[in-house]
Amino acid sequence: MTAAKRPLPSLPPIPFLRDPRVRLLLTSGSLLFTELMLIRWIPSTVKYVGFFTNFLLMASFLGIGIGILLGRSGRKLPVSPFAWLLFGAVLFVLLAHLDVQVKSTDEIFFGLAESTSADTNFVVLPIVFVLVTALMAALALPLGPLLKSQPPLQAYAFDIVGSMAGIAGFTILSALWTPPLVWFGVLAVLLLLLGLGSGLGPWSPISGIAVVSVLYLALLQQGWGATWSPYYRINLYDVKVPDGDTVTGITVDGIPHQGIWPGQPGEKSYYQIYNWFPSKTYNEVLVIGAGTGNDVAVALEHGAGHVDAVEIDPAIQQIGVDRHPLKPYADPRVTRYVNDGRAFLRTTGKHYDLVIFALPDSLTLVSSTGNVRLESFLFTVEAFQSVRDHLTSDGTFVLYNSYREPWLVTKIDSMLETAFTTKPILRIFDAEQVVFADGPAVGTLNGVAPPGDEVNPVPVVDGPAPTQSTDDWPFLYLRNASIQPHYLIALAFVLLFALFSVGGAARVTKTPLRGFSPHFFVLGSAFMLLETKSLVSFSLLFGTTWLVNALAFFAILGTVLLAILVNSLLKVRRSRPLYVLLFAALVVAFVLPPEQLLMDPPWLRYLLAAVVAFTPVFLANLIFTFSFRDTKIADMAFASNLLGAMVGGVIEYAALITGYRALLIAVAVLYRSEEHTSELQSRQYLVC
Repeated sequence: MTAAKRPLPSLPPIPFLRDPRVRLLLTSGSLLFTELMLIRWIPSTVKYVGFFTNFLLMASFLGIGIGILLGRSGRKLPVSPFAWLLFGAVLFVLLAHLDVQVKSTDEIFFGLAESTSADTNFVVLPIVFVLVTALMAALALPLGPLLKSQPPLQAYAFDIVGSMAGIAGFTILSALWTPPLVWFGVLAVLLLLLGLGSGLGPWSPISGIAVVSVLYLALLQQGWGATWSPYYRINLYDVKVPDGDTVTGITVDGIPHQGIWPGQPGEKSYYQIYNWFPSKTYNEVLVIGAGTGNDVAVALEHGAGHVDAVEIDPAIQQIGVDRHPLKPYADPRVTRYVNDGRAFLRTTGKHYDLVIFALPDSLTLVSSTGNVRLESFLFTVEAFQSVRDHLTSDGTFVLYNSYREPWLVTKIDSMLETAFTTKPILRIFDAEQVVFADGPAVGTLNGVAPPGDEVNPVPVVDGPAPTQSTDDWPFLYLRNASIQPHYLIALAFVLLFALFSVGGAARVTKTPLRGFSPHFFVLGSAFMLLETKSLVSFSLLFGTTWLVNALAFFAILGTVLLAILVNSLLKVRRSRPLYVLLFAALVVAFVLPPEQLLMDPPWLRYLLAAVVAFTPVFLANLIFTFSFRDTKIADMAFASNLLGAMVGGVIEYAALITGYRALLIAVAVLYRSEEHTSELQSRQYLVC
């Protein structure tokens, strides 16, 4: 006779946490918080996944959709698999030491040459995609029943409020420079609350393994000395240079980024503009990408009267304040700013004798949607024109970096000539390290070499001339408008994996995909493209900073709540007027691209930008909530919408060819294809 199995010890569910509305808030908030946490944490360790962050977003959408499908089976698991999966993902990311090297002569990924830990391993991105999908699916298992437990619009409102709370929470943690230890700790608390709401026991993975994951992360996450800015994991190290000095090096996400020199910097590019014009002094200097202060120190050494030092990362600037031996930021002639360089140019009324773009290669994307890096809108023809407008009558613009490929040198040269209408001068050092200069002072040379030093000819490159970067096509590191093979292969994997995983979820749960809605699927694809275009527009208008990105996401979700309120109060009966208004708003947004809204005063710019960018978003949400209001299968409608959003993330890569403005055409085509379906649904509603 065998002894009866004893059940695992469990805690009784807490009544307040059992309320479906509270559980929906907690679940949606946990999903959004986890999504942002993974998008922020994984690229900090597996660096080159950071250049594919919208793949993590697509994995999140796919995972939540699959979780809803799996939740339709009605089977309640004794314990959640999420914490086990989280533990495995943390273990894989920290111990596997895998990374992606993208070897392409037509697209540049800064950091490849400097990093010695990266391997050529294209298996990494698919593995990470699968892991994130599984994690989000496990966390989303209760979402479907919760959506069906309430009227559709009410459930959707609670879902959006929870998502906004998740964004707000992670934004606050980013502002405080908190490390992943804190992020995972907050997630553990959320998981524990979810577990207590469903009556899971204290020995379940939710309350046990999740905490172990936090401790594991705390012990092994690249040591204890990292500083976590809103953009990077920053570590300091000391290295001896050939002259015997010790330079304090800075790595971001494991890649050497810059150094703090004990004296003046050893690289020639810092001094080239002063070598070209040895007799000139610069009363007003602007340094964009000031970093820890090396360029500022050199400007002060050469007699600058005043320096405005602009750095986007507050932690890197603070390291310069605290540790730079020459104390350039303590000099009374220096004013520090933490801002995006393009945004600073837009808001300042000053004119400068010298503007320096000081090695601003960010090594990171600013958003999980769009392929926009932190410096993307600094390196467009329109940005160079903005610099031109801020130069004095005898001013100079200089920029330098190691540009790696000759075609990039020719690309920047042609962009400068277009913006300034004068031929720039350049000096090429080893390893494609190049210094450019243009502006009125260079224009007066009339093709003659400057008085102090020589210049070099522009490299001759084979093939078609590189495409100039613009505010609509801000891809400096892409040679021409194209989708590179590594993207196509990765996108093909995403689509195939999505197809098989969705089908597999239906077979495992023995619930065929009855109720799958092509209508909501297409709405999801269209809205994803519209959201991407809106976020890119706001990055251009207000700066490619983490805070602008977070506020824009928050505002988009705010328009969803407003759309829910309008549909609840007004009981909109027909969708056709909404589509007409949406198409009109899309036309306005297409005819008035963001660069035409760059006007003063700032409040007027913000108002016009908000109207042009958010009116289509609001109308699109009205259309969605109109359709969602009367659905009988809210879970499948929501899952269909999320899966469509994932496909929209794939379509988004068309912007690498067309630019972001053309995405509005795709949005209009997708919504036009669904207008008839929505009108049929509204007529059925009227008959009922």
